[in-house]
Amino acid sequence: MAALYVVPPLFSGAVMSLPACPVCHADYTWQDAENLNCPSCGHIWTQADGDDSGQDRVVRDANGNLLADGDSVTVVKDLKVKGSSSVLKIGTRVKSIRLVEGDHNIDCKIDGFGPMKLKSEFVKKN
Repeated sequence: MAALYVVPPLFSGAVMSLPACPVCHADYTWQDAENLNCPSCGHIWTQADGDDSGQDRVVRDANGNLLADGDSVTVVKDLKVKGSSSVLKIGTRVKSIRLVEGDHNIDCKIDGFGPMKLKSEFVKKN
């Protein structure tokens, strides 16, 4: 009678999710003991360094003033509206801003233009 061997599966289906590189934002990170490594840019960091979920985001306007949800701001530079031939003129007032993650970190609704995302470096607090 032949012996029956049970072979464990090589891949159990459980995948550990590693964070993206904080420098180049590549998703191809790998773990080496306690360090996380990015093969794209060569950055090495620990899990404690890359964990920024407890930090509050700080958004500042063109003059360095802190912005908060619900603030009113004014555009300090003529801005071309992507996908349109119109321009958002300097001095345009924006009411009730909402701060979001990303490079366009202000979400708002502008009269005559509709919903928009703006960069905080192009506005000043009223």
